Amino acid sequence: MFHIENHTENKYPVCGNKSKSIKIFINKIEAFRHMEQKEDQLGLTAKKSEDFNEWYSQVVLKSDMIDYSSVSGCIIFKPNSYSVWEKIQEIFNGKIKKSGHKNCYFPMFIPESLLKKEAEHIEGFSPEVAWVTKAGNTELNERLAIRPTSETVMYESYAKWIRSWRDLPLLLNQWNSVVRWEFKHAKPFLRTREFLWQEGHTAHSTKEDAEKEVMQQLFEYVDLIENYMAIPVIAGKKTEKEKFAGADYTTTVEAIMPDGKALQMGTSHMLGQNFSKVFGIKFLDKDEKEKFAWQTSWGLSTRTIGAVVMAHGDDKGLVLPPKIAPIHIVVVPIVFKENKELIIGKAKEVIKKLKAKNYSVELDDRDGYTPGWKFNEWELKGVPLRIEIGPKDVEAEQLVLVRRDNNEKMTIKVKDLEKKTEQALNDIQDNLFKKAKDYLNKSIVEAHNFSDFADAIKNKKMAKALFCGAGSCEDIIKEKADGATCRCIPFEQKPAHGNCVQCGKEAKFWALFGKGY
Repeated sequence: MFHIENHTENKYPVCGNKSKSIKIFINKIEAFRHMEQKEDQLGLTAKKSEDFNEWYSQVVLKSDMIDYSSVSGCIIFKPNSYSVWEKIQEIFNGKIKKSGHKNCYFPMFIPESLLKKEAEHIEGFSPEVAWVTKAGNTELNERLAIRPTSETVMYESYAKWIRSWRDLPLLLNQWNSVVRWEFKHAKPFLRTREFLWQEGHTAHSTKEDAEKEVMQQLFEYVDLIENYMAIPVIAGKKTEKEKFAGADYTTTVEAIMPDGKALQMGTSHMLGQNFSKVFGIKFLDKDEKEKFAWQTSWGLSTRTIGAVVMAHGDDKGLVLPPKIAPIHIVVVPIVFKENKELIIGKAKEVIKKLKAKNYSVELDDRDGYTPGWKFNEWELKGVPLRIEIGPKDVEAEQLVLVRRDNNEKMTIKVKDLEKKTEQALNDIQDNLFKKAKDYLNKSIVEAHNFSDFADAIKNKKMAKALFCGAGSCEDIIKEKADGATCRCIPFEQKPAHGNCVQCGKEAKFWALFGKGY
């Protein structure tokens, strides 16, 4: 940035009203200084490879995704993050509605007696439950839990609604917030006291149908995360120790972040008949016999937004995959006083063509900001593609495209706009996934003894090892390997010939371990 001294009265001649001219000039200097200060504050001061936590905090704040609230552990979802969540909602709603699921909404308050009906369930959640005990100055007769999850409040109604096999399957989903009060370290999107999610809850007449539902929804998550968020995941089953409280078993999709920590991206639970027996969810089957329903639940939360930030962001800020980006393209006209109207007119023509192809496009024709400042701001906010148009471009009937993922610039003819834009956005989506996939593959180390296992965790990798499945071994591993837990038993398995990496007993399967959030 250039520097202007304060001593303007002696350095610069003025005409007419001297004091008025000086005042105007000083105001211009202050405006430049204010812009310089804003430019300094706009960019990131931490590097992703050097201080990951500080980098992440700066990205989510400076890209205007969040703000902190006065309630400890809670964040404000600003439009730049909530619009990403809306894209995720739109995509996933389309997927589940195709298979007959319907959206609904249940109360966020759950009577204590209802929450306690399933003993294992409440034991798993009790440290995290926030309670309402008073209404105004009146003590409540019964405490109300603020929804940590909705199984109990929903299943009370399921017991009323389900009477016959004709009422099944019942396929409901709700988009809502949940509150889980206890956490170790708050981290925007990844670990907050209140977060947003969807939770599907289904009831079926047979175990086979319920298990089919579990896997169907799990792989809907795989498709959503890999093909839209561009984050590769490993699908598998949780151990008994790590499964959802009250479930027969839990399936999961796990990713690894650039700081070496594993992140649970979504889960799908086989609840069996555990809740239906407690809540009396029974139906008269075709054979005239009364039976308990088989149930599932599955959920994906706003932690996926944090995963996108971490997986794809760089030292310039956020990088959004085009398929979930609220703004696909920003058009920045490079204007001078004498050609401003012409350039902006051409920019609007470009935008009209792109909008006709259903792209979300932003025109940045703000006065008082240099093109370079605008470039930096939109890069910080992660918009996948930038189009620059200046006087020479108009003259040559061309445009400059700049990819956010690799900063590649390309000059194209205006007549090729639609084709080249589509190609560039597809290439960005594919490139982001490829880079993340390469990182995932490099981050999984096959460990054949505990020394190699511990080294993998220490070096911020995930360890894949033979495992006996015992909960006691998981406890020892967690203690000896710096807090590493079993992330999942991958569905893709090779023969488990050998001994458990921890106890030396015969192994049952290969399991994936890593430190988590």
